[in-house]
Amino acid sequence: MAKAPRVLGIVLAGGEGKRLMPLTADRAKPAVPFGGSYRLIDFVLSNLVNAGIRNLFVLTQYKSHSLDRHVTVTWRMSTLLGNFVSCVPAQQRLGPQWYQGSADAIYQSMNLIDDFQPDIIVVFGADHVYRMDASQMVAAHIERGNGATVAGIRVPRAEASEFGVIKTGADGHSIEEFLEKPADPPGLPDSPDETFASMGNYVFSADVLVEALRRDAANPASRHDMGGDIVPMMVAEGKAGVYDFKDNDVPGALDRDHSYWRDVGSLDSYHEAHMDLVSIQPVFNLYNNDWPIFTSHPQLPGAKFTDDATVGESIVCQGSIVSGAHVDHSVLGSNVIVSAGADIQYSVIMDNCKIGKDVVLKNVILDKNIVVPDGTEIGVDQDYDRERGFTVSKGGVTVLGKGQVIEAPKGAADEVAEA
Repeated sequence: MAKAPRVLGIVLAGGEGKRLMPLTADRAKPAVPFGGSYRLIDFVLSNLVNAGIRNLFVLTQYKSHSLDRHVTVTWRMSTLLGNFVSCVPAQQRLGPQWYQGSADAIYQSMNLIDDFQPDIIVVFGADHVYRMDASQMVAAHIERGNGATVAGIRVPRAEASEFGVIKTGADGHSIEEFLEKPADPPGLPDSPDETFASMGNYVFSADVLVEALRRDAANPASRHDMGGDIVPMMVAEGKAGVYDFKDNDVPGALDRDHSYWRDVGSLDSYHEAHMDLVSIQPVFNLYNNDWPIFTSHPQLPGAKFTDDATVGESIVCQGSIVSGAHVDHSVLGSNVIVSAGADIQYSVIMDNCKIGKDVVLKNVILDKNIVVPDGTEIGVDQDYDRERGFTVSKGGVTVLGKGQVIEAPKGAADEVAEA
């Protein structure tokens, strides 16, 4: 029997996430909470661990404290079996500079590769929401003899100009060209109205990647980016292929969420991805026990609903209490208190928020530790939201950062003073 290849996983988790501000004002993008209970990084780590890839380095850089803490506390693997998930901060090992790009992050961490001596290196991003069995992609990579394999998701050609696009050969899996946001995306051999968008997930033969990283590091004109420099280099040399995400078969997947993948890099896409979770038949099903998304849960009692509270098509996490309020198409994190008369619709409320009486929240994202005074309305008048210093996305979602202070409405403040 042939020896199984030695596989090392590298998760790129140093992203700043500027388009998610203010949610990333105090944390790295992969540490942003998602779905009430999780962090974004939990999805990629769960996918890799479920796939049997359990030797994982997480490369961090930007405001990484909460990310490092979450990974350290949550992702404890069996040392008896040699498994590990280890955060590796930027260390300036090769000179007095931080990571200059995703490829440079791996190059500056070459000691990890030298020590582990892998045959295959899996390089995945840390800020997408999806399920994927990466072992199937590794098997396809080995079978086709590629130096690099890029995960591609099929998107309509009319929408593909916003992505890095893969032009395939006639065989449908060799890559002829890697195009960055092309005006006229190429169609697929078996589906002319679709094209492959890069998912930012890669599998490499270790020796091929190491050689490419060294050459890239010596090129002063390079941006030192995996998708922008390393993959095009391998494409030009005929060493790259694409893996069709549609072919990935995840246990327990439903027809509706098969091949689901969302880049939640903007406030609107982040909000939309949450709305995908809450319907009766969710677009993305968190309740797939055959391919669980792992995380650490707070030691809190179950959610409680009192005084004729009504909650429809929503997720409400541990320790939260909804009293005489209405919650619809929303996600409430842990230890959220919602008072009587409040009306919350199409909103994402993170941990430890306190929602006062008769509050109205529509299309709102509240980061952690926010107190919303009685009678406050947010998401009802966008111009008024901006006047109060709240962020309003292009799609009309009002967003408040962690612990942001909200002044009580003038009428409510007067009532308190009179009392």
